[in-house]
Amino acid sequence: MAFLLFSFGNHLLAQDNPDAIALMDDQLENNFYEAMKQRGIENYDKAIVAIQKCIEKEPTNAAFQYELGKNYLSLKNYVDAENAFKKAVELDNKQRWYWNGLYDVYYQTKDYQKSIPIVEKLIEFDGNMREDLVSLYMNTNQHGKALELLKYMESKSKLTSTMEYYKLKIQESNAYTKPQKEQLEEAIKKNPKEEQNYIDLIVLYSSFNQEDKAFEVAKQLEKEIPNSDWAHVSLVKFHLNNNDGENASKSMFKVLDNDRMDLKIKHRVFNEFLIFAVKNPTYLKDIDKAIPYFNDDKEINVAKEVAKFFWKKNDLENASKYFENGIKRNSDDVEAMELYLEVLIQKQDFQSVTKKAEEFLESFPTQVGFYFYAGLGYNQLKEYKKAKTILENGLDFVVEFNPSESGIYNNRFNVNFYKQLIISCENLNDKVKKETYTNKLKQLQK
Repeated sequence: MAFLLFSFGNHLLAQDNPDAIALMDDQLENNFYEAMKQRGIENYDKAIVAIQKCIEKEPTNAAFQYELGKNYLSLKNYVDAENAFKKAVELDNKQRWYWNGLYDVYYQTKDYQKSIPIVEKLIEFDGNMREDLVSLYMNTNQHGKALELLKYMESKSKLTSTMEYYKLKIQESNAYTKPQKEQLEEAIKKNPKEEQNYIDLIVLYSSFNQEDKAFEVAKQLEKEIPNSDWAHVSLVKFHLNNNDGENASKSMFKVLDNDRMDLKIKHRVFNEFLIFAVKNPTYLKDIDKAIPYFNDDKEINVAKEVAKFFWKKNDLENASKYFENGIKRNSDDVEAMELYLEVLIQKQDFQSVTKKAEEFLESFPTQVGFYFYAGLGYNQLKEYKKAKTILENGLDFVVEFNPSESGIYNNRFNVNFYKQLIISCENLNDKVKKETYTNKLKQLQK
């Protein structure tokens, strides 16, 4: 579980630097600057000796206690560091630095329970520390408090990806679902104009695939707050069930345009519309417009997944179109390239097979598959010399491949590679090479 640390070094803001101390005499000044010098060169033991001399002179100086705590912390002497920072806070509780010192001790020792009251205090200095508090609640299994704080944060601004993850994790917890559902339902009754409660309940139902219940909440939300984008999460399905593609499309784009909606919800809405569009091709133009909304998705290449969807339905035209789009979206997606070439072979578009395979080889010269596809394409075009040359160029990578591995480069793939070489040699009347590759093939087929 992530545990967020916001170092005090990054949050000075309007605080006075405790190092800027009015020193009363030369001896005190010398000891203080000696402590600073020794700390600067990481002689923490010597820095402690020097700062303790300062404390002997001024035992109620909070800044000296803070400096002492920093040096103990650098030595990982957590007990003495904690005591020093506590004394600094007792002497002056208005300095954020001193509270942060305590937080650093508890962070490094993973004492989450002790961290909570410290972070609650730090929030008074910086509201961004609420993210730390959520993380602490999660680490101590106080999910109710975490969700309550997350809802407050969401009402003020968009949640970060980490906070969204925490929120969904809480809502997907079976132990928390029932009381959360009842709490939200009661909150909606008390204040039907509070959008966030509807949103949380829709997300809760959606996370358990209870689409009918989510739709009922969305309908209620649409009635109470007609301008809410969140009502469209379930209205998409409602319009699709009524065969109303125009309004379904409008609702889908309302969802996709909303930056606060979780990507998982957007994927679900998009997939529902895709199924409808396949049966009603006039709406495929909306699929094309929707795909760019997922360009920042680092986990899923949506265009590629749409291509696979069409390929399974034997719609080769759309499959090749969306594989091309997927490759443009991610020029490093070798799987998309290989699947695209497979589709072109099924289409018997061998000119495109050879052209694309050779283009891909320019970027990925060690990918054996591209040599195979190019060779197959040239054989089909009866350009046997080109086929033989490019297939033999790829032989080194076939040799290096371990046939026991799973995936596209399995033993059957190697068998097909040699079959293509045999076709090339036979048509070129190269009997020696043909015999060599035939023997290789026999070994693989054993």
